[in-house]
Formats: sequence, structure tokens, C-alpha cells
Amino acid sequence: MASPAPTRAPKQFWSVLRVASGNSLEMYDFQVFGYYAAAIAATFFPRGNDFLSLMLSLTTFGAGFLMRPLGAIVLGTYVDHHGRRGGLLLTLGLMAVGTVSIAVTPSYASIGVIAPLLVLAGRLLQGLSAGVELGGVAVYLSEIATPGHKGFYVSWQSASQQIAVMFAAVLGLMLTSRLTSDQMARWGWRVPLLVGCLIIPLLFLLRGSLRETPEFLARKRHPAPRQILGTLARNWRLVLLGTMLTTMTTVCFYISTAYTPTYGISVLHLAAKDTMIVTLCVGAANFILLPASGALSDKIGRRPLLVTVATLALLTAYPAMVWLVKAPSFERLISVELWFALLFGMYNGPMVVFLTEIMPLEIRTVGFSLAFSCATAVFGGFTPAISTLLIHITNNRAIPGLWLAFAAACGLLATFMLTPSRVSVHQPESRG
Repeated sequence: MASPAPTRAPKQFWSVLRVASGNSLEMYDFQVFGYYAAAIAATFFPRGNDFLSLMLSLTTFGAGFLMRPLGAIVLGTYVDHHGRRGGLLLTLGLMAVGTVSIAVTPSYASIGVIAPLLVLAGRLLQGLSAGVELGGVAVYLSEIATPGHKGFYVSWQSASQQIAVMFAAVLGLMLTSRLTSDQMARWGWRVPLLVGCLIIPLLFLLRGSLRETPEFLARKRHPAPRQILGTLARNWRLVLLGTMLTTMTTVCFYISTAYTPTYGISVLHLAAKDTMIVTLCVGAANFILLPASGALSDKIGRRPLLVTVATLALLTAYPAMVWLVKAPSFERLISVELWFALLFGMYNGPMVVFLTEIMPLEIRTVGFSLAFSCATAVFGGFTPAISTLLIHITNNRAIPGLWLAFAAACGLLATFMLTPSRVSVHQPESRG
């Protein structure tokens, strides 16, 4: 029985690589939009009020997240009925169309109000796709995982996104070191989006070779969409708790990645190059921490890690930001953001697999996706816009730390409420 193991490991590795590769594009596009929010604001929105233009840009960034719950329900139902492989190809196609549309849209000066409308449409399409992309990838990985290693396998859903974070940061460093600020504002910010367009064919090639998961094929009955939606409605409390559980992940991630360049440049007045270096280091730290925490949760359980990390975030997020804004510097920024990366990596690793385990099999994809999407739409995706608005209203540059503390409180409360008697009985490998 032990002999097939050496041949199975490489096959599993390539399966993880193929399914996670498309997930990187989804995060890459969102990171690029967040990194260059100020330049996008100047390109696609009316000038005259820098704060208003930036808020419009960040709101457009967040608007894509509003489509996620719809995508989770519509596309998640499709995946749970028709299969994991087909759903992953569909989401990649929708994401690709949204990416290309934003990359080639002319400026506001060229076509007027049509420009921001086209950008908004592209973001909404990306959001629709992303609504089930994360869930589809996480569920696929959970269903091909070897026994006792589900946390490690599923953690690569998030770890693959960190490659996109690092790649976008490296590309940003190269551009900012070779182009002037005016060149970056006029056309340089489009380069990362165009690079994303170039790798789309490769991603289709990789995902096209995926096979359906054995667990889905082994199911004797695939519920109709109406039955899936009915089961989802009956489990609304579980979805709500899953949303609260995920809030900590989404807010912490977007504060430490997509919002860092805007915060560092516009609020702390640090060099753009320094903020990109910080983001690169955060991505690298997350890439290491996520599989490690996923594997650790396979050994000690999901819940101990979730409780510990959420408590640390609740207690330290605001003090860390206060320390940063007292004397803004590259050293302090990287210290705080790496602390947030530690919190995110150690929380998200067990959280993602736990979310797949608490969902009934019949709605595993749609339930996961809806919970994650609601958390992202209501809290995480709007973190850059909410943080900018709160700083503007209160004149407190450390207030994003309170926003993260609130998210940590949501995650902590949900973890305590998701006791074995309240979660789904369909969790054969849960160690929470």
C-alpha cells in the first residue's frame, strides 16, 4: 500500500500548482488596482479635488467586492452542481475579461465619463468572478488533499496569492526606479495590468489540464440549483458566522498589502519605493507563514490558532499603528506590517480549511464563497476606502488599527460561537 506514495506526491504537487495559479491572477489584479489607486484616480476621474478623486478610485476598488456575494451564489451554485473543474475555468475567463477591459480603457480626458464607467464595469466583472474563485480553489484543494494534511493543502489557496503580491511589488519597484512620478501617473501604472494580460493564456493552459476531484465524481447525486439554494438558506446562521470568522482575514490582508502603498505615500509621506519593499516583504512572509500555519492546524487543531491570533490582533493592532504614526519611517512601517503579516498568516491558514469543513457537502463551494465574499464585500474590500475616510474625518492616522481590532473581535466571537454543536455535521476531518 505504501508504494504508490512516491508517484502520488508529484501528481498532487502539479494539481496544486495548476489550480492555485489562476488564483494568483485574481489577487494580482486587485493588488495592482490598490497599489496605483492614486494614479488610477488621476486617470479615470475628474481632477480638481485630490481627496475626492482618491475616494472615487478606492470606492471603485471596493465596488468590485460588492459583486462577490452575487458571484458566490450564482457561480457557487454552478460549481456545486456541475463540478469543480468547470467552475474554475469559468471564473478565470471572467477575471481575464475584466482585467483586459481596465488595462486598455482610455483616460477621462479622452472619453469623459465613459472612462470611469468602463473601469467600474471591469471591476464588477472581476468581483463577480472572484466571488467564487477563492471558494472554488479552497474546495478543490480540500477534496484532493491526502488524509491528515487538509490544512496544509488548503493553505496554498492563500499562499498562491502571495506570489501575486510579491510579483506586483517587484514590478512596482522596477517601474518606480526607472520612471518618473509623472510617467507613472500618465501611463506607467498600466504596465502591470498589461503584464497580467500576457500571462492569461498560460493560466488557461494550466487550468485546462485539471481533472475533476474524485470526491465530486464519487457523489451519487448532484443536487439541482434550487435544492442547493434551499440548503444554503437553511444554513444562513452558519454562513453568517463564517462571514464573521473571515472578517479578520480580509481586513488584515488588505491593510497589510493593497492599502500599504497608498497609506505609506499619502498618509505617512514615505517614498513609493519604500512602500513597495514593505509590501514585497509582507508577501514573502505570508507565503512562508500560510502553509506553516495550515500544517500546524493539522497537528493541534484549527480553533486554538484562531483564538490565539484573533486575541493578539485585538490587543495589538491599534497600539502598533499609534507607534508607527508617532515617528513614521521605513523601519517602523516594515515592523508593523510584518507583525500584521504574522497575524494574517497564522490566522488565515487554519481559517480557510476550517471554513470548508463547517459547510455541508451539498453547499461546500457556495457556502464557503458566500461567507468569504460577504466578509470581503462589507469589510475587507472597502478597508482602503474606510481607512482613508476615517483618517479624513478624525485626523487620526492610526485609526486603521481600530478597524483591524474590530475585525479581530468579529473573528474571535465567531470562533467561540462555532462550537461542535453549532457547526455542520459534515466535517469528517475537522480538528477544531
